[in-house]
Amino acid sequence: MSKPWSRRDAIRALGLSLGTAALPFSSWATDEHKNRILLPTDPYKPGKPVTAITCGAGNRGNVYGDFSLAYPDQLDIVGVAEPIPIRNERYAKKHDIKAENRFVTWEDVFKKPKFADAIIISTPDNLHYGPCMKALSMGYDVLLEKPISPSEKECRDILALAKKTGRIVAVCHVLRYAPYFVKLKEIIQSGVLGDVVSMQHMEPIEHIHMSHSYVRGNWHNSKETTPIILAKSCHDLDILRWMLEKPCTNIQAFANLSWFKEKNAPAGSTARCTDGCSFESKCPYSALEIYYRKRERNYVFDLPEEKDKQAAYVLEQLKTTNYGRCVYKMNNDQPDHYTTNILFDGGVTAAFSMEAFTSYDGRRTRVMGSLGDVVGDMTSFTMTDFLTGKKTEWKQDTDGHGGGDWRLAQDFVKAVSQQNPALLTSTIDASIESHVMGFMAEESRKHNKVMEVKL
Repeated sequence: MSKPWSRRDAIRALGLSLGTAALPFSSWATDEHKNRILLPTDPYKPGKPVTAITCGAGNRGNVYGDFSLAYPDQLDIVGVAEPIPIRNERYAKKHDIKAENRFVTWEDVFKKPKFADAIIISTPDNLHYGPCMKALSMGYDVLLEKPISPSEKECRDILALAKKTGRIVAVCHVLRYAPYFVKLKEIIQSGVLGDVVSMQHMEPIEHIHMSHSYVRGNWHNSKETTPIILAKSCHDLDILRWMLEKPCTNIQAFANLSWFKEKNAPAGSTARCTDGCSFESKCPYSALEIYYRKRERNYVFDLPEEKDKQAAYVLEQLKTTNYGRCVYKMNNDQPDHYTTNILFDGGVTAAFSMEAFTSYDGRRTRVMGSLGDVVGDMTSFTMTDFLTGKKTEWKQDTDGHGGGDWRLAQDFVKAVSQQNPALLTSTIDASIESHVMGFMAEESRKHNKVMEVKL
């Protein structure tokens, strides 16, 4: 790899030091669930706000929609499609959406002539393709939640139509906008590590998150939604490809559903945690403990506004929805550990592991170069120079997606207002390869063979 600067100058130019680079308190906001959101550092001033319609007013629709509340001069949400009445009502009220621009289904949106600049697609995974294709055909630009689609053919169809229409499709690979990964990429591409030889990357899902989303939750069945390598980890395949700037040539995967199945159900367990399970008080996945006693992750229940009614409402939900079912007696099929070996152009190798059984979350990264290495954990990393032994540290407090959510939203606003997709790093053109990697990983896992990755 060519090295345009001296290694000392490169480190200085990268802004690395032995101290801390934490952002000031004023750089934070909170979402509707009181989770912190890292703000963009250079607010954009368009001539007028980009107008957008949100299809899907769940968690991700609110994350991107809330950007408009913080930056109304950049983004204006003028329509919503959402079949769950309470979500539709709350989203419309929050964004002051006119009655005629509130819709039950995404299909209803497109029965009207085009009335906004862009469509935000945050519907369930298997409902990405239809609204995206219709939006492109009607001249909308699109902010598309990942994965692009559970189908490789549909992913390629969207890419083809985006090219044909010339519309912008930004895929929500938000880790590309996270300061941690942006800085890691700068280091890798600067040459201070010499030639990058290999990488190791891990996504610790955290055991409760795994049970919540991929055992009980919306993504518990891969055939009805999306394989977990795409639903959860297409971020990670994408970020490895993006940081290296090398195409993937081959991929091999091993994965299994080891624990969350009926043969591992404790004696005395019942179909639901509310059915008098004798093991409930000793179970780390107790729905009563997680959702009712600790009141964690209750956003999935669309709680009533009256606080005195919320406890009873949660308990009723545990008696009637999948969130109250025993984790060993669900019809889930998503692997709870997934290991992927990746070969990139030039012989660079990467090992990626998605792990359910951790007490912590937050990605872990190891980069091994010929002249140095990096060890990082999403909020900080340490770079060691093999020549001098000097250790250089970077730190930044962050949010759940590494600070990338609203930075992506702002870049999307810039791209749409200037009609310049080059202002985005996660266009459909750039994001398609990591999806193909995910589809090939699933083929490898199912058929026990090394797959060639072709675009």
